Amino acid sequence: MLKTKKGVAKRFKLTKKGKIKYYPGGKSHLQTNKDTKKVRNLRKGRTVANKKSLKYLKRMMPYGSTR
Repeated sequence: MLKTKKGVAKRFKLTKKGKIKYYPGGKSHLQTNKDTKKVRNLRKGRTVANKKSLKYLKRMMPYGSTR
């Protein structure tokens, strides 16, 4: 039986086309030191571009993310 890595499943989500989407960290506290532009850009979701990381993450969530 294949098991899903729960830490990965909580942080990443598979899209319909097979890409992996995530939201970057760094928004929870200490925002007064950060540029407004930086905090605004941290709201956007991103996809994993590195092919090696993509393969590694897909192996960690064999059935896809249910969230």
